[in-house]
Order: sequence, then structure tokens, then C-alpha cells
Amino acid sequence: MNKRNRGAVEQLFHAILTLKTVDECEKFFDDAFTMQELESIAQRFDVACRLDKGGSYVEINKETGASTATICRVSKCLNYGSGGYRIAIDRMKKEKNGD
Repeated sequence: MNKRNRGAVEQLFHAILTLKTVDECEKFFDDAFTMQELESIAQRFDVACRLDKGGSYVEINKETGASTATICRVSKCLNYGSGGYRIAIDRMKKEKNGD
């Protein structure tokens, strides 16, 4: 990402961090993304969660409709990426368990 865009991206991330409820997130993301963009992002995160639970590519493809290329890309990010999926998944697990 070039320097010119970095400031705008950081501003977006800071804006997202100000959101406090699912309803606020829904409103913001509804304004910021097309339905297709939001569904694609949601599908990728769903794939990451399913991979984390041990789901196979075939099962995930059937259950989500995600292509095997998408599943493979998400798997690479989950295992070798920046750690963003891992942070979110682990925090959601903690929250679910009441930790």
C-alpha cells in the first residue's frame, strides 16, 4: 500500500474502532461497502472460523459456497498471514466462554 493511501486506511481503522455495537457496525458497513463486498468479507471470515474448527475444504465449500481458491487463500492467511484472523477468532472464543 502506498503512503498516500495509508493515512486513509488508518483513518478507516480508527473509525471502525469507535463502533460499540453490532447495530453500529451494521450501519457503518452498510454505508461503507456494497452488499457484495460485505458478503465476500463475511464469507472469508466464516471460512476462517470453519477452518479453525477443523472443517475440510469440501465441507466448507458445500456449506458456504466459497470456492476452493478462496478457502485455500483464507487457510494460508490463517496459518501464515499477519495473524488478524487468529486474533479475532481467539477473542471471539474467549468472549463466548465468558473469559
